[in-house]
Amino acid sequence: MSRQSEAAQTFSTLHTASVGFIMPNAWDAGSAMILAAEGFKAIGTTSAGIAFSLGKQDYNVTDPALAVTRWEMFARMREIAAAVRVPVNGDLEAGFGDSPEDVAESIGMAIEAGLAGGNIEDKIPLSKNLYDEPLAVARIAAARAAIRNNAFVLTARTDVMQVPSDDPLVTIIRRANLFLEAGADCIFVPGVTDLPTITILLREIKGPINIVAGLGTAQGNAHEMIKAGVQRISLGGSIARSALGFIRQCARELRDDGTFTFASEQISGAEINALFAAQRPD
Repeated sequence: MSRQSEAAQTFSTLHTASVGFIMPNAWDAGSAMILAAEGFKAIGTTSAGIAFSLGKQDYNVTDPALAVTRWEMFARMREIAAAVRVPVNGDLEAGFGDSPEDVAESIGMAIEAGLAGGNIEDKIPLSKNLYDEPLAVARIAAARAAIRNNAFVLTARTDVMQVPSDDPLVTIIRRANLFLEAGADCIFVPGVTDLPTITILLREIKGPINIVAGLGTAQGNAHEMIKAGVQRISLGGSIARSALGFIRQCARELRDDGTFTFASEQISGAEINALFAAQRPD
């Protein structure tokens, strides 16, 4: 059995377990290894963190030249998957193309890169609109067909909460169940963090749900969400943005005061060296 297949099977089991799990998101090999060392059972990649580490934009991209290319994204995701023993879920954005064929190609690339699973979004890149429902469903069906006999956890993400909608919950539930029927293994609904709304989705969506914590808010508790029945908690770009916030904090202290009290928070070089040596797969 290949390493990718083994990781994907482990990842699939996490989605059917009686208790959900927390899946923090890494943006490079080092951040992935630190997260894995803390005992998380799986790690996600973050397109935002990867983009910011490259000095580029994510999601609300103002200029196509500032978008991360598919080649750049897969190169980094491959490095992350190779750096840790735990399963890695790839942020595949909208599949790097509008057509079902584009999505299918990206799924094949994800499997070849060693990813155990991946998310496909239903928002049109560089737009404030969702893909028309029939096309969105066809894209998920094409992703499932591309998996074929491989082990791979397919997550369908719906960005209904990120676009104007008269009745977002009804739309989320309808799209989610259509995506599950088309072959998705898990549904990802960014923008929902309150327990009453989560409870409604858990009741109406006929499959495992991923809730992203820390998306524009520090409110909420992952343990409480899992207790309520959420199968997977991800963090998106929150840890990456927090790390960048700390860099800015360090820079301002150094510039304005000349001090470096921030250095008290650093991990020693010896500890990092030992951590990376212990975490790297054989």
